[in-house]
Amino acid sequence: MIITNIESIPNREIVDHFGVVSGSTVRAKHVGRDMMAGIKNIFGGELKGYTELLTESREEAMDRMTTQAKYLGANAIVNVRFSTSSVAAGAAELYVYGTAVKIV
Repeated sequence: MIITNIESIPNREIVDHFGVVSGSTVRAKHVGRDMMAGIKNIFGGELKGYTELLTESREEAMDRMTTQAKYLGANAIVNVRFSTSSVAAGAAELYVYGTAVKIV
């Protein structure tokens, strides 16, 4: 599956269009990660626990979007975008969407 954030794939032709596909996941903060983040906020530095959480969330959402595209018969997803939103105190949704297409 080719996934890109541009509208087309260079040197490939889009021969079929299946519409919008998406994937999402809602994740909550972990108490241990939250405590470490509080300490890092005082002294500075990367919040590695949150970086890992976001990486896992992106991968899960992308897998869900890709599964949906494959089910439709697509072999590529173009114009991919990510979005995040707060769902509840301490929980956030990571949402990814794009256009499922067949390319040759």
